[in-house]
Amino acid sequence: MNNILIFFLASGASWLLTGWFRRYALARQLLDIPNARSSHSLPTPRGGGLAIVIVFLLGLPMLGLTATLAWNVVWAMLGAGVGIAIVGFFDDRGHIAARWRLLAHFCAAAWGLYCLGGMPSLATLGIPLWIGHLLALLYLVWLLNLYNFMDGIDGLASIEALSVCLGGVLLLMLQPNPIADGSALSLLAAAVLGFLVWNFPPAKIFMGDAGSGFLGIVLGLFSIQAASVAPQLFWAWLILLGVFIVDATWTLLHRLVQGEKVYEAHRSHAYQYASRRYGSHKTVTLAVTTINLCWLIPWALWVGLGGLNAGLGLLLAYLPLIALAIYFKAGKRELA
Repeated sequence: MNNILIFFLASGASWLLTGWFRRYALARQLLDIPNARSSHSLPTPRGGGLAIVIVFLLGLPMLGLTATLAWNVVWAMLGAGVGIAIVGFFDDRGHIAARWRLLAHFCAAAWGLYCLGGMPSLATLGIPLWIGHLLALLYLVWLLNLYNFMDGIDGLASIEALSVCLGGVLLLMLQPNPIADGSALSLLAAAVLGFLVWNFPPAKIFMGDAGSGFLGIVLGLFSIQAASVAPQLFWAWLILLGVFIVDATWTLLHRLVQGEKVYEAHRSHAYQYASRRYGSHKTVTLAVTTINLCWLIPWALWVGLGGLNAGLGLLLAYLPLIALAIYFKAGKRELA
């Protein structure tokens, strides 16, 4: 009962804060102005994702004080989350050079990994542990950046976070001998839900880099924490994040092969081509919701509960996503 009450309180707080940030952004003219690389057509307030950051980070110590969440996890997410949110906040309002942003990303990821005790040994890979730590560091930095890349149409990043949190909670609840609950994931989902009310197509406010990068690093840390519960849960989390991982990674690789500057803004992700083809952000966002709920979550549960080999499950879950990326020409150079 307490968890349900906390969920509704957190959702309400996020909804109210997002509304306040929207009024503030309109008053200060903090607007995302459409340009040739945009997927929207009207000037829209930005920075609403700070509501997610504030509500989630304020709730974390409460989970620690009630022994619902281990303090090392609290500190991992507080330190990494605050760092990424601050960098995103200032980048939203001006510009931070890519090299300094990347340095901050690595520092935040390293802090989170340190607090979590590094990457748990994944016996299925058979690699030295120090290589696992290095790969985990690169994984976290890539995930927070790809989440930023994928936050390009109304509601998409929010829906992805909600779907992944739902899958993560189910994975923990259905474990034979669960040693962790889903309170922290539920708190994050509540914060995102309050923001989504304002961000669902047509969006009244955008998330901004502070919110999208924050979600990327926090979801990444959750996936590594899950690996300490059971190794196969990490691979289940990679399945849950499949839409974003496949689209962003396929697009990046395609652009690299074409010799393009991958750090430059573009509109060549599969979801961006799809939104232009169908003339609707809502259609694509709801399609991603359906893929997550009806395809990726079942595969993740199958792998996470030990019913299917992790590598095989990941491959089978990703194959249709790769096919969609190819179908929508993800990464293809836009015609002038």
